[in-house]
Amino acid sequence: MMKADVERYEIEAFLTLAEELHFGRTADRLRVSTAHISKTIKKIERRVGVPLFERTSRRVALTAVGSQLRAELRPAYDQVQQSVRNAKDAGRGIHGTLRVGYFGSAGGQFTLRVSEIFHARYPDCTVRIRELQLSDGAFRLRDGDIDLQMCCFPMLEPDLTISPALYGEAKMLAVPATHPFANRSWLSLEDLAEVTMIQNPPELPVEFDDYHHPKKTPSGRPVALGPVGSTFQEILALVGAGRGVYLTTEQAPKFYLRSDISYVPVPDAPPLEFGLGWLTTGFTQGIGAFVQAAIDTRDARSVPEGPPDSGVRS
Repeated sequence: MMKADVERYEIEAFLTLAEELHFGRTADRLRVSTAHISKTIKKIERRVGVPLFERTSRRVALTAVGSQLRAELRPAYDQVQQSVRNAKDAGRGIHGTLRVGYFGSAGGQFTLRVSEIFHARYPDCTVRIRELQLSDGAFRLRDGDIDLQMCCFPMLEPDLTISPALYGEAKMLAVPATHPFANRSWLSLEDLAEVTMIQNPPELPVEFDDYHHPKKTPSGRPVALGPVGSTFQEILALVGAGRGVYLTTEQAPKFYLRSDISYVPVPDAPPLEFGLGWLTTGFTQGIGAFVQAAIDTRDARSVPEGPPDSGVRS
């Protein structure tokens, strides 16, 4: 077993390498040299008495003892880190800067409304809103560029925690204005077998892409795959140029009206639902307070604005 006086940086180096299984990436994440990581791991292995990693010129893998050590260390390490963050938050209150990422104009509007409520509650904390692109996925969250971001369900990333759904949007199909579908009042997912679908960037999670941009219709007919777009504006440009169609949301005609594109409802397509996501190990009281402000914003939007019998809703 490891000595009780093991240093924090040694535990951090071991757990990071156990996650990355690559000395170079581990060194980059911890902002040290590869040689320093190698030296640290060898030092831990001398204490344990057996190798923790199998190293070859092509791969790094955990040994059985290494896997056991990781399983025992990770929960305790995460709890210590969380306890320190909670103590800092409790002692200092919620202040500083909170960086929030969003996708699309509708997401930006909702995030700004949440920010106003949050700032009114916590005036010592500044919220910085940052627009994200489809190709960003959760990379900017993991890289530390933002603290939390709007995520579209399903989001099954194991290192993220996702809030309950905050808002949703029904689906529409963006088609070239000259396409026969442009004259339809509505479409079905079965109609996708007759068109070419513009593809999302490969950085998006596979389960999300398959759910919202199916490669087959409900009856099993294949959907032709078109070119890949890296950003939503790029995807719309491809649609407008006649290169294919794209499943988007009911907000698109409001924010992205174009003369070369028509938007047609697809009522049998699953809606897009959005929630806030953050790194599970990076939770702070500020993140919790912002998520609560978002839930309060969602709930306020569902309350009737007129008299009880007026039927007027936001």
